[in-house]
Amino acid sequence: MQSVVVFCGANTGSNPVYAQAAAEMGRALAQRNIQTVYGAGKVGLMGVLAEAALQGGGEVVGVIPFFLRKEEVCHEGLTRLYVVDSMHERKIKMAQLSEAVIVLPGGYGTLDEVFEMLTLAQLGQGNHPVGVLNINGFYDALIAQLDHMAAEGFLKPAHRELLLIADSVPKLLDKLEGYQAPPKEGKWIKL
Repeated sequence: MQSVVVFCGANTGSNPVYAQAAAEMGRALAQRNIQTVYGAGKVGLMGVLAEAALQGGGEVVGVIPFFLRKEEVCHEGLTRLYVVDSMHERKIKMAQLSEAVIVLPGGYGTLDEVFEMLTLAQLGQGNHPVGVLNINGFYDALIAQLDHMAAEGFLKPAHRELLLIADSVPKLLDKLEGYQAPPKEGKWIKL
């Protein structure tokens, strides 16, 4: 694994453990010589992640829509910066630049990004392993919802397993590095 996209919040959240986890992830990616691709923000968990990776000697690539760069939330000290026209183009570019997905705590944007990647994998249109860092139980309710969706017949068990989950940075990186794509399986559930 040479490059991962990290989806995370433009805020740091109300518990300092989230910023600590973002910094740990940035340092770990740099130590493992894995390029960090992210949304190019200088604020929130995005900024913490980028700074830690850069200070650790890692390469950090940002992708930001023009309108957000104009809002002055862009980190201008990255290894490379791509400016695109839309949020949709941003997701496409980040996927093209990466081999795997890491999800840290975040809001609507983070969920939008991760669910698009999972949907593409489910439909056989993407092959990125997707891993969630469930720090401080942040994603417990979401994980329970996914399990409920599978139990109620809206997700095949194989598709539910597309989301890798760990509660520590080393465990998550090890899971992503050891990931083996499951056999392709149609999306539709036959009753």
